[in-house]
Amino acid sequence: MIAASRSKRPGAEWPHLEPATLEELDSCPFCVGREDQTPPETLAIGNPWRVRVVPNLYPAFERQEVVVHAPEHVRSVAELSDEQLGLVAEAWRRRREAEPAGYLHALVNEGKAAGGSLAHSHSQLVWLPGPPPAVTSERGEPGRDNVVVEQGGLVATCPRAGRVPYELLIEPAAPEHDAWTSALLPTALQLLADLLRRIHVVCEGPVPVNAWLHTAQRWHLEVFPRLTILAGVELGAGIYVNTVPPELAARQLRETAS
Repeated sequence: MIAASRSKRPGAEWPHLEPATLEELDSCPFCVGREDQTPPETLAIGNPWRVRVVPNLYPAFERQEVVVHAPEHVRSVAELSDEQLGLVAEAWRRRREAEPAGYLHALVNEGKAAGGSLAHSHSQLVWLPGPPPAVTSERGEPGRDNVVVEQGGLVATCPRAGRVPYELLIEPAAPEHDAWTSALLPTALQLLADLLRRIHVVCEGPVPVNAWLHTAQRWHLEVFPRLTILAGVELGAGIYVNTVPPELAARQLRETAS
């Protein structure tokens, strides 16, 4: 449901990520030099390391790992270079190859409102017995009416039934089945970073966001900015109230330099 007038209600301003504090910088366990503050790594890329993978210290699933995106204290995928994002994609793929059983769910949570408990840029890898309901329920081809950018064999759109403002879908222009064997996975993460930079410009600062990879019939990345609170209508009725029409969101992002 599109309800642009809802954006004018009291308390409807976009939430932004709070600046880093000295306490955050002094205590972050993901920064270089503090490797002893995490479980032993399952993978390190580079010597000295540039990307590091460790078991999740507080797992919700039997196998759950954290991919630390950089040794420096960066707080968003948007701050990473294309080269660094290529290493992140390599880490995802290598962990998939090392643990090929089941379905691997890769995700990014940025900001407390999006479930991020640590600010240092990272992603999570969760092994599931099989594809989750959100993947098995996907049917048909998504519409591409609200194209934001098409480059490098990928296309990014604001779905016509977008659930939240500036929701995005990143997928191969020619459908592919398996992200883990696709040469486009690094490019997809690089495009994700570009789009997050555009969202930060439109929203006048970094905002909380979730992103995740679906790889089944048609692999894609979904980008879900946490700009509105999911309340009783969304959670109870499954009806999402979007305050920014997807066609407007696509135009704003197209016209914004990252």
